[in-house]
This record gives sequence, structure tokens and C-alpha cells, in this order.
Amino acid sequence: MKTFPYIFLKSKEENEIKQGFPWIFNNEIQSVKIRKSDNSVEKNTISKDDFTKIPIQDGEIVEVYSNVGTFLGTGVFNKKSKIIIRLIGKDHADVIMSDISNYWNIIIHNAVSVRGLSFSESDSYRLIYAEADFVPGLIVDRYFSDGKVYLVVQFLALACDIFRNEILQALKKNCNPYGIYERSDVSVRDKEGLVQKTGWIGSERDSVLTIIENGIKIKVDLVNGQKTGYFLDQKFNRNAISRFCHGKKVLDTFSHTGAFGLNAVKGGAKSVTSVDISQEAVDTINANIILNDAQDKMVAVCADVFDLLKDYESKGEKFDVIILDPPAFTKSAKLIQKAYGGYKEINLRAMKLLTDGGILITCSCSYYFDENTFYSMLMHAAMDSHKRIQILEKRGAGPDHPLLVGYPKSEYLKCAICRVI
Repeated sequence: MKTFPYIFLKSKEENEIKQGFPWIFNNEIQSVKIRKSDNSVEKNTISKDDFTKIPIQDGEIVEVYSNVGTFLGTGVFNKKSKIIIRLIGKDHADVIMSDISNYWNIIIHNAVSVRGLSFSESDSYRLIYAEADFVPGLIVDRYFSDGKVYLVVQFLALACDIFRNEILQALKKNCNPYGIYERSDVSVRDKEGLVQKTGWIGSERDSVLTIIENGIKIKVDLVNGQKTGYFLDQKFNRNAISRFCHGKKVLDTFSHTGAFGLNAVKGGAKSVTSVDISQEAVDTINANIILNDAQDKMVAVCADVFDLLKDYESKGEKFDVIILDPPAFTKSAKLIQKAYGGYKEINLRAMKLLTDGGILITCSCSYYFDENTFYSMLMHAAMDSHKRIQILEKRGAGPDHPLLVGYPKSEYLKCAICRVI
């Protein structure tokens, strides 16, 4: 029977792991035990900053134990990353690795089954949400277009990359996709010691799709679109805001594809102005406007949102509904204060541009800008704009982005529907 290295954590470092946290950082290891071929045991105590000398190969399967010897789980070792171990399961390594293909097949089958509770065959949604679906570092988005299923995959960590063949086979078995496109073109792979890559896995297909979301046609570019082509996490929020838009003048900012604005049109908006700084995004919005025959209600503007809000304020422009869905202003805890200023500025200016009793839909997709900070920012923006706000709904990502208890990074999206007086 194959034996696997034992990793022992420092005292109390197991507490978060027991609560569900799936990562071990490189400064949390106390010692390592490795059984040699002659059945002798080599034990290494790890001193500060000495983790690079651990005699374990990157990509090797290890078992993780508490300081007193309580088994915590099985993971993949990678000393190139600060996250030196990503847990892949709570069973012992010999159990998991005895039939690794079936192991991943069960994990992916369960994810597919869970999505089936909230989505239909013709829906597009996130199929695998990394650690929250127990596949560390793996993102899989499922798109349905013209009667066919397409998958976009991102292998973001060594912990899933070493199992890519088994995972791809499980995806094919459970989803029967017409095409699979890889978008592993993100900098996090550099930190994992992996080369960035993109391209079709298997047969090449048309990369520009038309999906239906909330009854609206949306063009999705798998190759050139942001991240995996489209932001599926806001689907239910986009639908929720439509009921506030009937007969209203709507401003939709950081629009990307214009999906929020098109939902406003569907809700009966009198007019919608969608704004994005990217001309490529504006071209996509215009294509989606035509696709949905919304030319008489909706226009796209290429502009910096910060500058445009200032310009509207100086001209005395007013809107009944304003949607703020900016990109993450911070991807680091060190930049929270700078991000706070950016979020506060756009929210403050939006509040000033709203008619009395107008509706503000405001979002943040940064995990580091947590819920308490987000709602504190809204309060201070209201104070400085001399407005009062009623929060009508607090929302987050859809059920295709499950929250893993003990892993707060899985809860990142905040969406507040507010009445501004």
C-alpha cells in the first residue's frame, strides 16, 4: 500500500481547518513525517521560513494532521505557493487515490445535481465554484446556446491542475458538452508555478455564443470576454431590479454587456443609459441592444463612470434608478482604504443624481471589501450627500455560487437595493 507524507500543523492552526477552511499556509507547518521505502520514518521539524526545504515534491498528495495527531484531511502540496496545501477531501489519501477518477466523478456529479435544483437545462450558470464545490482552484461555467452545452474551465491551482485529465473526463461524462474552452490565463497560475494557457480542449467551436438569461438574449465571447466570458453571478439580482424600473429613467454603470440595463428595459423602463469605459464593452452592449430590439429605449455610452457622474451632477441631470456594478476596486487587504474612497465616491454621486425616493442598486464583488465595510461605506456616503437611505433588499450571488461554511472567501458579492430620500 502506498504511503503518503504526514504534515503536522503548529498548535491551534487546526481550528480553522476543523471549521471548514480548506487551505494551509506555509507558515503553519510544524513538522513532516515521511515513510521511506525501507519502512523507516524520517521526521523533519520545520523552522521559520524553512518550508522550502521540506522534502516533498510539488503536486504530491499529503495527509494533514493537527499538532497532537488528529487527522484533518488530504491535500495537494505546493511549496511555490503561500497556500502550501489545498485540501481536496476529508478522507485519508489512500482512500481518495485508490480510485481518483471515480472520486472526481462523484464530486462533479454532486455539483451538477445541486445546480439542477435551481436551474433548467436551458440555463447558463456556474457549475463548479472552486473550493466551495470541493475542487480547489477549479472554475467551470456552463453556457447553453442554440441547443448545445459549452463549458469554460479555469484550472487556477496546482491542486486541480494535476487532476485535469480526471476532471475533464468527469465533466464530459456528467455534462456531455458540445465544446470545452480553457481560460487559464490569469496571474494566480503564476503564483502556483503554472504556465498560463487558453484554447479549445478537443474540437474547436464557435467562440461567440448567444445565451438566454431572464428571457433576455446576451452575446457571450468565450475567448475575449472578461474572465470566463460573462458574469453569471448577478443573474438573479438583474432579474430582481427589473420590478423597480417600470416607467423610470435608468442609469446603468460599469455595464460590461448591458445585462442590468436590458433587465431594466424588460421591466418597462422609460429609458436606459448604459455606460462602460471600454469601447469593446460598448460594442457588445450595442449588439445586445439590437439583439433584444431595445433601440428605442436603451443607449450605450463609452465613458469613465467617475467623470460622467461628475458631469451629470454639474449639469443637474437626474435619474429615477441608478445601477452601480463596478469591478473589484481591491483584490488585496492592503488596498481597502483606497477602495473605500472609490466606492464611496460613486455611491455619493449616484445618491445626488437620484430623484427623491429614487432607487440605487449598488454592488461590490471584492471579498476584501466585506459586508460590514460595504454597508458602512453606504451609510457615510448617505451622510455626506445629505440623504437618507432605506435598504430594501440585501442580496448576494446566486445558488450556483454556494457559500462554504468556514471559508469566507466564498462570500464575496454584495448587492443592495436601496431607496434614497
